[in-house]
Amino acid sequence: MIDVLLGLQWGDEGKGKIVDYLAANYDIIARFQGGPNAGHTLYVDGKKVVLHTIPSGVFHGHCLNLIGNGVVIDPVTLQKEINNIIALQPDVLQRLFVSQRAHLIVPTHRALDAASEAAKGSEKIGSTLKGIGPAYMDKTGRNGLRVGDILSKDFMQRYNRLKEKHLQMLKQYDHQVDWQEWEEQFMAAVEYMRTLQIVNAEYWLDNHLKDGKKVLAEGAQGSMLDIDFGTYPFVTSSNTITAGVCNGLGVAPSRIGEVYGITKAYCTRVGGGPFPTELLDETGDALRKAGNEFGATTGRPRRCGWIDLVALRYAVMLSGVTKLIVTKADVMDGFNPVKIAVGYKVDGVETKEMPYDLCSVTIEPVYHTFPGWEKPISSCTNYDETPQVFKDYCRFVEDYLGTRIAFVSNGTGRDQLLQIP
Repeated sequence: MIDVLLGLQWGDEGKGKIVDYLAANYDIIARFQGGPNAGHTLYVDGKKVVLHTIPSGVFHGHCLNLIGNGVVIDPVTLQKEINNIIALQPDVLQRLFVSQRAHLIVPTHRALDAASEAAKGSEKIGSTLKGIGPAYMDKTGRNGLRVGDILSKDFMQRYNRLKEKHLQMLKQYDHQVDWQEWEEQFMAAVEYMRTLQIVNAEYWLDNHLKDGKKVLAEGAQGSMLDIDFGTYPFVTSSNTITAGVCNGLGVAPSRIGEVYGITKAYCTRVGGGPFPTELLDETGDALRKAGNEFGATTGRPRRCGWIDLVALRYAVMLSGVTKLIVTKADVMDGFNPVKIAVGYKVDGVETKEMPYDLCSVTIEPVYHTFPGWEKPISSCTNYDETPQVFKDYCRFVEDYLGTRIAFVSNGTGRDQLLQIP
């Protein structure tokens, strides 16, 4: 069976730490969507490491790591990432596999991303400008380059054909980007990629599953950024929910087992788009400071607000979450009261359902309020030590969502994870 781990908010939920913790129980960790806009933060021997493309099981010597076909890969970013990891994990290349069906991000994808975002003016969607959206557009438009193409004799002809198409598209924008300086780096990185273990990943994975290997599928971004079910158009370009595992790794739905859904004890968002519980006040500033809410990939300050159970229940429903994990619960140690959104007033009418289009309606959150914790949970070494008000908070969340909390993260350390009986 393939278990799944994914974010339930707008990304940045702390997936890297949780995958790193769970990896001890799995033989294979596989990324199934997204690209180098992901920023999964781990702490290895006290050193902060941010992974963008490589699965978060890479620091476990027994784990094989697969970059699946649903991922879009920037060869330059991948090579830099590998070089950084080798210093800490010398055998990384022996345990890293790349699907030949994964699509490539080329320099002119990045140029198109930057030009398109600049042209939107005040309606920017908050792109990370890494070429991910244009790469997915070429994938669905049947123009893309795939990893397997770098092994073909006519790779340069395919590359130049795609580049010429992009150059024609760039002419429509006033904002021009000097992409040529990226091309030399790109070609050198492609040459490096040819030395990696490029596999027919769906067969590779099927054979391992038949051998009884345990697989954890690792998602990027978050459920509310899903291209179909997120806060459109302020979304990413892939399916970030459990359904994305099947077409992002080439596996049947019947092979999906446990689904770990990760949420912070509050909400954050980077870039534009609706955010019903956003706090544009001192409390929001305090959350940002206490949680160190600055993007691992972009460095941008994150927007902060109270946890939103309406959106969370929607995400749990979409992905069939069987085990909930609440991260950064210790950030709430300094807040009194602690609020939870349990409903929306949409244009004055109360509902517990996610509206079709959050951008076109006025939403006022309906809150349930808890007093602050009697003592900091960051000092607790097991769930029994946590204060009663925190236990009440957890039970309330479970009852509302209809699923159990399996773990609570109460600090950045690898061992700061409380299992709930």
